[in-house]
Amino acid sequence: MLISLINMPTLAINKRARYDYNISDTYEAGLVLFGYEVKTIRAGQASLKGSFVTLKTNTKNKSPELYLTNAHIPLYKKASTIKNYDPDRPRKLLVKKSEIKRLIGKKQAEGITLMPLNIHTKHNKIKLEFGVGKGKKKYDKREDIKKKDDKRKIQRTLKNKY
Repeated sequence: MLISLINMPTLAINKRARYDYNISDTYEAGLVLFGYEVKTIRAGQASLKGSFVTLKTNTKNKSPELYLTNAHIPLYKKASTIKNYDPDRPRKLLVKKSEIKRLIGKKQAEGITLMPLNIHTKHNKIKLEFGVGKGKKKYDKREDIKKKDDKRKIQRTLKNKY
């Protein structure tokens, strides 16, 4: 399911994802969170830096599941002391089985990576947008920087002219 981020408040962004990867498709998934984690995310304290989406098989019913790994969601400051809280624990993503099967096929065929792009709210639910991407080489990154600089120069000259 391709999505667009129109009128959705963004709570956390992974800026390096689009810089390091060519994102072809984007998907939206719900997150399984504790109540105090929801409060922390809504306060804007979550970080997606260095995080990624992993595929694991459930041991009970042998079905594949997606998990958000290495996303840092610190303990809510106003929460009582919670023992053994791990801010970087894997969090389960709520995705349809048909989408998971499609992602498994793409991952095996193309050698792609699933990268979280942002966390946003949609109808008072916290959602994760993740993309299907392939890693960029150094020269691709340099090309992107050059295109961005050229575009910025053109905008500056047009602004100064008029």
